[in-house]
Amino acid sequence: MANTPHIREMTRQDGNTVAALIRESTNRWYVAAGKAAIFQGGDDTTAVFCDVYDALPGSGGLVAEIDAPRKIVGSCFYHERPTHVSLGIMNVHPDHFGQGIAVRLLDAIIDLADAAGKPLRLVSSAMNLDSYSLYTRRGFVPRAIYQDMLLTVPDAGFSARPPLSDRVRPAVPDDVARIGALEESIAHIRRETDYAHFIENRQGFWHVSVIEDEAGALAGVMASSSHPACTMIGPGAARTEAHALALLVAELDRHRGRTPVFLVPADQESLVRSMYKLGARNCELHFSQVRGHWPGLEGLLFPTFLPESA
Repeated sequence: MANTPHIREMTRQDGNTVAALIRESTNRWYVAAGKAAIFQGGDDTTAVFCDVYDALPGSGGLVAEIDAPRKIVGSCFYHERPTHVSLGIMNVHPDHFGQGIAVRLLDAIIDLADAAGKPLRLVSSAMNLDSYSLYTRRGFVPRAIYQDMLLTVPDAGFSARPPLSDRVRPAVPDDVARIGALEESIAHIRRETDYAHFIENRQGFWHVSVIEDEAGALAGVMASSSHPACTMIGPGAARTEAHALALLVAELDRHRGRTPVFLVPADQESLVRSMYKLGARNCELHFSQVRGHWPGLEGLLFPTFLPESA
């Protein structure tokens, strides 16, 4: 049938159309759920998703397209890393909700991960039961719960810093291998190319901090984005809550006068309380979901939405 969507690889020429789709689809869902539209700018803001995935090695995207009239009605991003494949933001045009487009896109990414022999990981909203059901019906298992928190950083920054803050410093290219080894020891995943990209910061909105322990060993890493479409802290990893708190405050302080979002592991009671004391408030809940092997965590992991990490 002419209007049966077919799945193909995303191209650079699709960028403007996909950016518009991301903004319209995501905003429509939030408004329908009684919340404010999450992307307040124009399509040029959501173009950052195409730009980031295009820049990162191992990343790509898929689109669902109909022929009559010719139109992109769905999109998603993926990122193959050495240890796993991540599923990025997925969108379906509001005029085509409920037509099985998300299922077809997801199945294509599942096939890609299965062909690579790697687990498939994602972060999904606990508030969107349709997407939750989509993933769990395809074999994904929730492995961790995260509180999405918003915090308006004072214009003058924080008046006090937590313990261990003196051990936080900006990351440099020579840290990349150490960051990879740290995250593998904590979460059994590797994504050095992501951190190398953030530290290099050719796009102009990334920053990365690291923290070392008393012996000089790396004990945590935290990135952040200052892009208007994704003002967010993460991704990151830390050995302990104390290391994580020092890193979070350091990266938050770089966003003075803004209100970044960040995902905090819900089971880290002390860290959550510390964020409340700073003025953070909850805005959503997300699950880290995995299809395939999940080796557990030996520390704290901080997902983000750009690029998708879990």
